[in-house]
Amino acid sequence: MPEVEVCADGDALMTAAAETVVRAAAEAIEESGRFTLALSGGTTPKRLFQLLATPGYAARIDWAHVYACFGDERCVPPNDPASNYRMAREALLDRVPIPPEQVLRMRGEDDPVTAAADYERALREVVGNRTRLDLVLLGMGDNGHTASLFPGMTAVHEHTRWVVAEHIPEVGMWRITLTPAAINAAAEVVFLVSGAGKAPILARVLEGPRQPDVLPSQVVAPTNGTLRWLVDAAAAAQLKQEAR
Repeated sequence: MPEVEVCADGDALMTAAAETVVRAAAEAIEESGRFTLALSGGTTPKRLFQLLATPGYAARIDWAHVYACFGDERCVPPNDPASNYRMAREALLDRVPIPPEQVLRMRGEDDPVTAAADYERALREVVGNRTRLDLVLLGMGDNGHTASLFPGMTAVHEHTRWVVAEHIPEVGMWRITLTPAAINAAAEVVFLVSGAGKAPILARVLEGPRQPDVLPSQVVAPTNGTLRWLVDAAAAAQLKQEAR
């Protein structure tokens, strides 16, 4: 079992997640002079971003040395309501003093395959000789997907490229996503899972048979880093007692 931390409720989950980001930022900046953070889309990460933008948290992060990238993106323009970049910008990035050139946006409006290749080049340049991201934040869909690694798609098996684009029939659109090669190379990966609606799939992912083609979240297993699941009590309700 990976490390699973069960928080009393959604607010406690957000506090734990915010403290994780603050701690990881301080450690990375002290060690290497920069902090590379992969942001996630979704409702739960949005709440985290809004909390990080509040004065009490924003003042504890040295934003001048933060490089923000994205775990995935829908292939839409940056101002589209469905854009992960737009959500992160409105909830966090426009509200903290991060240099604009240190926000690496996936260009969802471009040709998807070209945009994925361009993003991988930019990402590898940012991480440099560290060759890995410091912290990857992930959510989990009710079908077990994470980032834009969807059930039955080839990206789940990508072990060389860091970023790929695929057309996802399940949602009827192209997505750009970090691959297991990038995610599993990270120093730290943290899943954020909230709500009773996620309880059945969380139990399957954490305690069921390993079937990453069916449950892509199971492919996340850092090779030389840490994996933590931060979940609220409602999401953890169907986990076995010993896992809680």
